[in-house]
Amino acid sequence: MTSKERVKMLLVKENMTLKELAFNLSKKMNKEISLQNLSKKLSRNSLKLQEFEYILEILNYRLYIEKID
Repeated sequence: MTSKERVKMLLVKENMTLKELAFNLSKKMNKEISLQNLSKKLSRNSLKLQEFEYILEILNYRLYIEKID
């Protein structure tokens, strides 16, 4: 599953639009993140890890890393 698919799935679960996410991400990062810019990053699968973590935080999720034995 791509980051775009994951984010879209979480947006549906949390009843939030991509526009609202872009607005909240702008506030969180203290820089302008337009709906178009966020949409392109998701489509290109070019989100930075920090951006993805911020998105998860806005949606009240966290990234979990587990070692595979």
